[in-house]
Amino acid sequence: MGGPGTQEQWISTFLEAQAAELGAANNTLLAYGRDLKDFAGWLTRKGSGFAEADRDLVEAYLIDCDAQGLARSTRARRLSAIKQIYRFAFEEGWRESNPAIQIKGPGRDKRLPKTLDVIEVDRLLEAARVTGRSQADRLRNTCLMELLYATGMRVSELVSLPVSAARGDPRMLLILGKGDKERMVPLSPPAREALAVWLTTRDEAEDQATAKGAQPSKFLFPSRGKSGHLTRHRFYLLIKELAVQGGVSPDKVTPHTLRHAFATHLLANGADLRSIQTLLGHADVATTEIYTHVLDERLAELVLEHHPLAKDKD
Repeated sequence: MGGPGTQEQWISTFLEAQAAELGAANNTLLAYGRDLKDFAGWLTRKGSGFAEADRDLVEAYLIDCDAQGLARSTRARRLSAIKQIYRFAFEEGWRESNPAIQIKGPGRDKRLPKTLDVIEVDRLLEAARVTGRSQADRLRNTCLMELLYATGMRVSELVSLPVSAARGDPRMLLILGKGDKERMVPLSPPAREALAVWLTTRDEAEDQATAKGAQPSKFLFPSRGKSGHLTRHRFYLLIKELAVQGGVSPDKVTPHTLRHAFATHLLANGADLRSIQTLLGHADVATTEIYTHVLDERLAELVLEHHPLAKDKD
């Protein structure tokens, strides 16, 4: 028995396996790494390590996390990372038992995702048409916003879209999601139009750049930065600018809010949960079910607003 040596080697071997076998997304691996390093440091201070820790020690760590005032979702995520590495260690024969297997997590806060009304989305889309230093910027911003609202893509999926996916006036867009899973999403007529206009402008700019010796970009939204495409951080700043321009509270608007709006507006107009799950790229329909709470809340408001028995009698 015994693992690969140091706690750092436990973590790195585990993360390499997650990346290779499960195709885990980079953000997921980073989160696992951070959580496990915190746990490893805590174990070291207690004179223990991954190989020796028992259930009581794992539970003591979680109690300590609670005492630090960490959010329930953070504690749940940390326990999940600990369970994963111990399951891996057990399967690899590094340990004879999994000390975390029977520990129940704190669950997650059922916070409703912030969303936007249809009129607020319209204002953001309108703001995109007039925001930008140049006509090319404005066309790019319009395309970004129309695609995001039409498809419910994650921002990381949007900014890294290959230009090949947009060729030929597609009615469906192929998206590479978490864990390298592919899915097809339909494009609305306004999104198709914005895409076609931006593609023409983008290609002209790329032709000029390559004529001066630059390498052609494979991305729909190219950038001269290290990643080669528009970054999530730049998009985050952009969407805040659009909120101010469109008269929508910037606190309500994040890149993820449009994804929530996409799902909520579809549900409100009769789409079923399984279809929305497929469009959003959720592995588990339980993740998608949060939107039923949003809709239930909206329906309750509508009944109170419009039902004759809910109105005060004179």
